Amino acid sequence: MALLTLGGCATAPPRNTGNLCQVFDEYPGWYHDARDAQKRWGTPANVLMAFVQRESGFRQKARPDRPWFLFIPLPRRSSAYGYAQAQDPVWKEYRKENGGWFKSRTDMEDALDFLGWYTDRIHRELGISKWDPKHLYIAYHEGIGGYRSGHWKRDRHLLATADEVDRRAREYGAQLRRCR
Repeated sequence: MALLTLGGCATAPPRNTGNLCQVFDEYPGWYHDARDAQKRWGTPANVLMAFVQRESGFRQKARPDRPWFLFIPLPRRSSAYGYAQAQDPVWKEYRKENGGWFKSRTDMEDALDFLGWYTDRIHRELGISKWDPKHLYIAYHEGIGGYRSGHWKRDRHLLATADEVDRRAREYGAQLRRCR
């Protein structure tokens, strides 16, 4: 019975993830969380929300797929988890720097704050504008060292994905200006 009760606490993804106004209408607290992260770290709310949409599809407990060998599940290829798909090492670093003993990757407020913190770090270390969703996303996906290496320039799939994030962030920005 307790497991059923806890399972019912999961937040369902918004019905229309393509419209940020509708996302915020459905989950008004997320609007305030995104604005708070923007005020604290300087990364626009529409960019943060585009990252969440791409990384987890707004699924609270998203994880990478588990590979299988015949009928045997193998370990996941990544420790990514939650709305922002933050991996264990960088999540631990974020919590240490931000006093986050009780922070959770499955809490939208914490996930957006994490994204703001990490995109601020990307901006400071790589000089990428917080208004450049494409390159912010590449650096987020590859990590700061991976971005510096430049290997991403030959990764067509990643470049196409970054273009999608860029387009989504710009759409979200235009929608946000009309709905609020």
